[in-house]
Amino acid sequence: MSPRKRFALSRRNALQLLACGAAASSAAPGSQYAPVPGTPAALQFPGDFGAHPAFQTEWWYVTGLVWIDAQTHYGFQLTFFRSQIASAQSSASKLAAKHLVFAHAALSDVQHKTLHSDQRMARWSGLPAGSNPADLAWARMGDTGLQLHDWSLSRQGSEGLHARAQGKDFALDLQLAPSQPVLLQGKNGLSRKGPSARHFSYYYSLPQLEVHGQIRVQGRQYRAATGSLAWLDHEWSNALLPPGAVGWDWIGINMLDGSALTAFQVRDQSGAALWDGGSFRAGKTLYTFARGEAVFQATHWWRSPRSQARYPVQWRVRTPADFYTVKAVFEAQELDSSGATGTIYWEGLCDVLDSSGRLVGRGYLEMTGYAAPLRL
Repeated sequence: MSPRKRFALSRRNALQLLACGAAASSAAPGSQYAPVPGTPAALQFPGDFGAHPAFQTEWWYVTGLVWIDAQTHYGFQLTFFRSQIASAQSSASKLAAKHLVFAHAALSDVQHKTLHSDQRMARWSGLPAGSNPADLAWARMGDTGLQLHDWSLSRQGSEGLHARAQGKDFALDLQLAPSQPVLLQGKNGLSRKGPSARHFSYYYSLPQLEVHGQIRVQGRQYRAATGSLAWLDHEWSNALLPPGAVGWDWIGINMLDGSALTAFQVRDQSGAALWDGGSFRAGKTLYTFARGEAVFQATHWWRSPRSQARYPVQWRVRTPADFYTVKAVFEAQELDSSGATGTIYWEGLCDVLDSSGRLVGRGYLEMTGYAAPLRL
């Protein structure tokens, strides 16, 4: 596959790859994934900023908002996925594709209501970064370091992250500086995704990242203004979504007062929640939602003219923090990967209003399983 072949890959597509890896592992008894823990292990940093190749799948997910001036802003997304190929783990060849690394970048042009996106994919032998000339991609252990051809995401100590990606008609070159400590999702970083304890991921977030640098859109260069913010999610897992799941809905919101809101639900075919969760952090106080405390209710739908899928582009989300209205900044933020991974999903910039109707946050909304159920 050409490194510039484009296809849309969501974090749920990473779970599809996980399913393929699980099937391969049955034919490769010598390959063994890290076990499901009985008690959550304490995450340690900077080590856990890095890759966890013993786990079947992993992703680093950056979303954000770049202000150009008081009236103009763009949403952006840069994601790196790593998927272990179980059947290749026993190979001694440096050419063995022990891992696949995928990357996805997107830019939401709010003014013109246009979504730009591009994709990359390459193999990784699993050897340390730079040690194997055959590798076109790698993921560093011990700290954040992702490279896929000319796209990259790396941590530069206390200065934060540096994200770079260049698509056909857009580019990102951004520094993401931490303003808050790591937010551990779930129970000390172990996030349940279903009724069974085996449906989990290790999961932490870095909200309220201050964005500096520049973006390019259709040949024009813009510098990020003060107030530009981003959010990073990093998860690694061996677990599939629970039986009966067809998709999920997720929000990661940088609140205007500096707090951080996460909420998600995993849906069955009827639209009912098989599982839900999330968190709210204000200052040093973190509240992790119990099952049933994040409730999603769709209030406005949009039908894609391309896929004919209907997406709930406005939600009423009940959490212990407040009742929120989550509203897409513009509706046409659907990503179509039907020509490659077979998935069509929606992900884009959204505004968040509190129960009084005041704008209180901005972030990203992701929805899958509306065009067709996910096949895991």
